Amino acid sequence: MPSIIPSYIYTLFASMIVGSLLIVTFSLSSINIKSEAEKQQLKTIAAYVATKSCELVAATATNKLAVNFTLDFPSLIGDQRYWVRLDNDSSVAWVETGYGTTPQTTDHQALIPVGISASGAYISGSGPAVLRCQTQDAGRYLSLSGGF
Repeated sequence: MPSIIPSYIYTLFASMIVGSLLIVTFSLSSINIKSEAEKQQLKTIAAYVATKSCELVAATATNKLAVNFTLDFPSLIGDQRYWVRLDNDSSVAWVETGYGTTPQTTDHQALIPVGISASGAYISGSGPAVLRCQTQDAGRYLSLSGGF
């Protein structure tokens, strides 16, 4: 009889260890899925700003006027604040997004496929974002503001 009890105890401990390993594996998997969903949301926001930028540029292409558009952004992604920034170099403009409150260079970018000067940033959680496009003699200017 005494030899049967230790085998039950060993089986119980082995089951607890296997169960713990399964719980840890599923937890890590769900964290990874959540992280990928948040990265996808950042990319979606960048694409949304690029699309609205193209719409504003098309609306101001013929006249010398300025058009403002209030962007509809979530206040947080997951439980994190994020930022959106417009930037350009001599040939192309783009939208960049990232986590935190300080804009910096990231991989979350979307190109704006029109020749335009772009600048400005938005930090989530503190007000609406406004995208402004204006046409002047020297060219077209796109700016992003709000959320500071």
